[in-house]
Amino acid sequence: MWDERYSEPGYAYGSEPNDFLASVADRIPMGPVLCLAEGEGRNAVFLAGRGFAVTAVDASAVGLEKARALAAERQVAIQTVHADLSEYVIEPGTWAGIVSIWCHLPAPLRERVHQGAAAGLRPGGVLILEAYTPAQLAHGTGGPKVPELLYGLEQLKRDFAGLELGHAVELERDIHEGKYHAGKSAVVQVVARKAG
Repeated sequence: MWDERYSEPGYAYGSEPNDFLASVADRIPMGPVLCLAEGEGRNAVFLAGRGFAVTAVDASAVGLEKARALAAERQVAIQTVHADLSEYVIEPGTWAGIVSIWCHLPAPLRERVHQGAAAGLRPGGVLILEAYTPAQLAHGTGGPKVPELLYGLEQLKRDFAGLELGHAVELERDIHEGKYHAGKSAVVQVVARKAG
């Protein structure tokens, strides 16, 4: 499905970064950053432009090809890893930042990936996440149409129990990212830090 979506002309979610990520990116300490389910690379390319060494992981080879093209166009370097998150191992204690924007996984896998992300941060490292909550189904302006792929703050507090939550909210906001994210949306946002 993702290869098909990313094969369409242009960028499915635009070529500019997620605006929540852009607003909090300065909280990531300098160092290597991992972008999960990064798709066509807009967030990875943005962070690379800010001087981070970025690794973008995605299950779609087509998406990652477009990510590399966007990086070349913007004259920045990113590393891409073609992998399914059910098989990708996040190296513990490695990352200054981990970014998860619209990464919607079945609950058992989501918990495993999120716990892996928490362990993957180095001391002082920061995790930035934005996702759709179950309330998004009423809006129909983007995201999965399957309730079990959506989650809220209570689940994230459990997933990231070992991290300090600096910003942790559920809210409604207008999102305009390409043709697939357009309009009023119900989201959860987290900025979490590993002590040290």
